[in-house]
Amino acid sequence: MAHRLLKDPLYAQFARIGHAVASPVRIELLDLLAQGEKTVERLAEQTSTNIKNTSAHLRVLRYARLVDTRRTGTYVYYRLADDAVGQFVRDLQRLSRRRLAEVQHVARQFLEDRDDLAPVTLAELKRLVRDGGVTVIDVRPRDEYASGHIPGALSIPLTELKRRMRGLPKRREIIAYCRGPYCVFALEAVTMLRRGGFRARRSEDGWPAWRDAGQRVAAGAATP
Repeated sequence: MAHRLLKDPLYAQFARIGHAVASPVRIELLDLLAQGEKTVERLAEQTSTNIKNTSAHLRVLRYARLVDTRRTGTYVYYRLADDAVGQFVRDLQRLSRRRLAEVQHVARQFLEDRDDLAPVTLAELKRLVRDGGVTVIDVRPRDEYASGHIPGALSIPLTELKRRMRGLPKRREIIAYCRGPYCVFALEAVTMLRRGGFRARRSEDGWPAWRDAGQRVAAGAATP
């Protein structure tokens, strides 16, 4: 059948992408790389996976052309091949939450049920940033903030928040954002801030949604 000459090799190539994302670790690696490029060592640390296994997962992703690399000295940096890869991962997450009750259960258990205030939607966050009536904090690691962040946001990684809390204004509401809808950094930051007497809420979608919505972005390390 002549049409098989088209379909067999075509669907075999589609399956390369399916194989590449058939591992929880590889999906998490893509999610992390949506924040900015990272070394193998940094990715291994953030996924709690040893360097050898992390490198093997990254080779699979590179074979599927989902990630690219650059070398600086002895370090190899990985990044998403293009913005469409990040969009693909977020679409996969949305589809999973829509179709799989288990995803909804985990999200409720670890995020929604722990927060007694509704998170800030993207539309509300855009309005609050435009009006300038809130303090926005980025609680991701510093390297991710340097790769891209909401203009005017303060870089206060979660690990530094307790020490730096006294420098935040108590008369303004604080909005914390992190990597995306399944990142707990913002929730943990808000919990800590409320215990300290601050008015605080978390962003519902985090950094990728802001960037993908075509909003103005900033880059570069925070001023000490």
